[in-house]
Amino acid sequence: MTGLPSTIFVGVSGASGAVYAQRLLQQLSFRGCRLALCLSDPGLQVVCHELGITASERDEATRVFLKTSHANATVYHPDDLGAAVSSGTAAPDAVVVCPCSLSSAAAIALGTTSTLIHRVGMVALKERRPLVLVPREMPLSSIHLRRLLEASEAGACVVPAMPGFYGRPQTLQDVVDSVVGKVLTVLGFEHTLYPAWGGEDA
Repeated sequence: MTGLPSTIFVGVSGASGAVYAQRLLQQLSFRGCRLALCLSDPGLQVVCHELGITASERDEATRVFLKTSHANATVYHPDDLGAAVSSGTAAPDAVVVCPCSLSSAAAIALGTTSTLIHRVGMVALKERRPLVLVPREMPLSSIHLRRLLEASEAGACVVPAMPGFYGRPQTLQDVVDSVVGKVLTVLGFEHTLYPAWGGEDA
């Protein structure tokens, strides 16, 4: 891939941090990206719990999530392993799993495929497309660290949801933006979600 990614697959797995996915979808949609979205079953449960979405049906809950994210996306079911986005010939320009549960990171690193998110992540690695994993869980065991290392060695960029505080964030949105902005940077997008470090005199 040359230039900025125009088609991006966003996978939302079962780790806490739905606000990161929400803000990322908003920012990518604002930049005119064509988005594909897949929420795992645990991911949808976390999204509904953390964002206060009360819809009982998957399709309706996903629509509410996209509406609150101010984003448009083609939505895929996590069991749809035959979806076009799972093929190397139709793979998106980039893949982001945000938040990324450690079990999903391990599955992608090991090349196992039990959900569409795992499959698309694995295809991104084999096709040498950008793959960004945003783990949030802590603490990390040696098993988790090994799997994240293996994912990195295979070509993924691991962007832990570790917000920076040198910009002196004033709101929760500022904290979220410090992580989402880093994901945008890795994907090649310019942004002003957090101030650039200006040294000790800043």
